[in-house]
Amino acid sequence: MKTHNRRLDIALALGLAAFVLLPWYRIDGGFFGFGWLWVFPEDRAAAPGLVQITSFGKWWLMLPALTMMVAAAARFISDPARRGSLLAWAGAGGIVVLALQGLAIGFSGWNWTISEALFGALAEGQPSMGAGAVLAALVFVLLFAFGLAERGVMKGDAFVVSAISLLVFLVAVFVFYPVGSMLVGALQDFDGSFNPDGFTRNIIDPSIWSLDCVIGGGRCGVAWRTFWLAVMTAGGSTILGLAFALVATRTGFRYKRSLRLLTVLPIITPPFVVGLALTLLFGRSGVVTEALSTLTGVEPGRWLYGLTGIWIAQVLSFTPISFLVLIGVVEGVSPSMEEASQTLRADRWRTFWRVSLPLMKPGLANAFLIGFIESMADFGNPLVLGGSHGVLSTEIFFAVVGSQNDPSRAAVLAIILLCFTLTAFLAQRSWLSGRNFATVTGKGDSGAHAALPRTVSIAVHALVIPWALFTLVVYGMILVGGFVKTWGLDNSLTLAHYIKAFSVEIRDGGIAWTGVAWNSFWTTMEIALISAPLTAAVGLLTAYLIVRQRFAGRELFEFALMMSFAIPGTVIGISYIMAFNLPPLEMTGSALILVACFVFRNMPVGVRGGVAAMSQLDRSLDEASLTLRADSFRTIRKVILPLLRPAITAALVYSFVRAITSISAVIFLVSAEYNMATAYIVGLVENGEYGVAIAYSSMLIVVMIAVIAGFQLVVGERRLRRENRVQAVARAPVPLPQEKTA
Repeated sequence: MKTHNRRLDIALALGLAAFVLLPWYRIDGGFFGFGWLWVFPEDRAAAPGLVQITSFGKWWLMLPALTMMVAAAARFISDPARRGSLLAWAGAGGIVVLALQGLAIGFSGWNWTISEALFGALAEGQPSMGAGAVLAALVFVLLFAFGLAERGVMKGDAFVVSAISLLVFLVAVFVFYPVGSMLVGALQDFDGSFNPDGFTRNIIDPSIWSLDCVIGGGRCGVAWRTFWLAVMTAGGSTILGLAFALVATRTGFRYKRSLRLLTVLPIITPPFVVGLALTLLFGRSGVVTEALSTLTGVEPGRWLYGLTGIWIAQVLSFTPISFLVLIGVVEGVSPSMEEASQTLRADRWRTFWRVSLPLMKPGLANAFLIGFIESMADFGNPLVLGGSHGVLSTEIFFAVVGSQNDPSRAAVLAIILLCFTLTAFLAQRSWLSGRNFATVTGKGDSGAHAALPRTVSIAVHALVIPWALFTLVVYGMILVGGFVKTWGLDNSLTLAHYIKAFSVEIRDGGIAWTGVAWNSFWTTMEIALISAPLTAAVGLLTAYLIVRQRFAGRELFEFALMMSFAIPGTVIGISYIMAFNLPPLEMTGSALILVACFVFRNMPVGVRGGVAAMSQLDRSLDEASLTLRADSFRTIRKVILPLLRPAITAALVYSFVRAITSISAVIFLVSAEYNMATAYIVGLVENGEYGVAIAYSSMLIVVMIAVIAGFQLVVGERRLRRENRVQAVARAPVPLPQEKTA
């Protein structure tokens, strides 16, 4: 009872602070500028909610204030069931009234005609929600969760119920609300009236669904082109990712550390830079193309510009993601199971095919799904190499910012993309449903991993070594380009590009960052270092809830998270602009909108990696901790997280890198104050300053490598105690592992 009262008292104290101690509305100069402290609480713009009600006529704020008072009254009810019911209703009611008043009242008054008819015209409206309103909303969510816990939901585990409630609330605000705003806008005319004609016209457009490539030898519609490209990219990146993981963990390859670094390089590079390097190698005037033309006399072709070139660039870019997902899964396969198979006289090939590989199914399925979704949502590679072969993401971009100016078409293409990704998601769930892949348990696990079969070892080396060499050549072109005066015209070496981008001077006893790239560089590092830990934390917490908890709407919740990852970045950027440019939440031009975009756009990778890794942790570990009276939070911190270090590293690395290298969404959300590196590099390319752009990209690669190494050092490695026992010790025969069916 004391624990229940303590957490409720803390929540109510935060609710009081939201109405009394913080500005209710958004501060123009920014909350963390703290300029509002000089005029608080008398100033209309900086006044807290209570003063807005009593002094400035914001009578509609009385509803959330009264709801908070009802929750405070529930504190003194002794019956847990009655107290829980009242808290749950007060929390839900507070969220609803906050949302309704925020949506209904804008800058100039009522936004809805029906509201004005019912309550009359308002003398003035209200600005966007600020720190006080946001804190009040979070407190209402916690009160709702505490109420459900006291009612016995999730066995009364307040931490689990609060985590689920907060995640559902955040996903609703930062995924469903912006996408819904965009879709509603697609069904409206420019004056806001309902008109579905544009939506209907685009959904039956033959250029989207044409099958001429199958029937008459023509070109497929953009939907089918994108689908087949995604299937090929997902298959190629998954196979290569598995090959890299096997070479790094199951072979005696001498350069394993270098190999791990090499697999990370493509993911830490702006995508258009990889496309540019491929163009310099294999374009009509590329180094390789001209060399082959000179040797063979064959006229250079344009084979790179189309689906083939996009596929090469995407596999190059997304193989590291598959590797990061699969490396922990391959390491997590129990050696004792492989030894049991060999004890029963199975050879290395049969052991690998019937024991090791089936236990990697969660990782393989997740790697394929992520590769498929990444390919569907990729924007940079198709923009550089697609030529006339557009895909869904580029078509959406041109429908929004091109001469078409057709938001209905953009919405239709986004819905089609979601249908494809949803199908892949459901197929993956169907393949893995009803099976158990736990390999890390609370029991002793001894032995060493079985060696790969000779044919498998030869095959993975035959894949990995040429691809590694190809990657080195691509990055050699990138690094050299920063030192070349003018690409293709004057190949003499120079440091002018680096000096222009990153020059530093000593002025008045201090450091002056005089390079043109420093402003966007420091902004990018700040945003990335803030968003990466948040993305990893939210993603892994979500993975824990999905794998370990059973609650109503779990499948819908998981799909909602994947939907944020499946939507092209261009659509995310446009939807955020449409949703967060006006009340109730105005964040455009701020760092907050960039952080929110990165967290909820990149979180699914942490979720899928966490799900794959957590599927290998036996539930008995959780149950043992809970049996010893540890709560869920302590179990996660002391038992689960130490065993998820590969997944934590993958989530941190990927979210940090994507925050730096993303372009499709960022290009719509940057501002003069918060200009990200990729948007700045695009501007350099548009101005023809390719040398400075490559120099900037090279510097980003070096910095990201250093930060990734730091993440690895801080997180550490998962240590599973596996001792090599003396082979002469007699072992009882152990049956081959079998998949458990539901």
